Amino acid sequence: MKVAIIKYNSGNIQSMDFALQRLGINAEVTDDEITIRNADKVIFPGVGEASSTMMYLKEKGLDKIICSLSQPVLGVCLGLQLMCAHSEEGNVDCLGIFDEKVYKFIKPQGLNYLKIPHMGWNSLKQMSGPIFQGLTEESWFYFVHSFYAGVGDHTAAAANYIVPFSAGLQKNNFYACQFHPEKSGIAGSRILDNFLSL
Repeated sequence: MKVAIIKYNSGNIQSMDFALQRLGINAEVTDDEITIRNADKVIFPGVGEASSTMMYLKEKGLDKIICSLSQPVLGVCLGLQLMCAHSEEGNVDCLGIFDEKVYKFIKPQGLNYLKIPHMGWNSLKQMSGPIFQGLTEESWFYFVHSFYAGVGDHTAAAANYIVPFSAGLQKNNFYACQFHPEKSGIAGSRILDNFLSL
């Protein structure tokens, strides 16, 4: 199986590569259009800032490549947010694969124990779709983020931190998760394995 991890100006790509190696997959980290298009599965992970990253994707033509892919594509963390319609981070229009918009967490007054970024383990609700097969609401996933996608028509899993938000999204061949499956232990490995089995 050919798996491509999209290379761009983002952190955290290496940890995804290591997670796939633990599943027996030697992925190729690449920004080459032909390699990406010829892959059986494409992963779009990342940690970074939305507006500068969108500018980079457009400069490299990766925005058009990602949107036109027909094989299964998995966005992770910043990847999920960039696959949405718009982000408050830099007030930027994103790829528009999902209709949901991305908002900044705002800490409620008097609740000082709620830290931003949201960092740590959360369970999920309302899981649906193939990448969440075999998981239950007792499964826990690791999050690190200050921005979140709202709950909408493409929500495939929800979580709650300050407000309900989309922990997973799905539309056609595009899948995404706000949490880091590569850092989420057995449950995260199940997500990746389910995706690779599509």
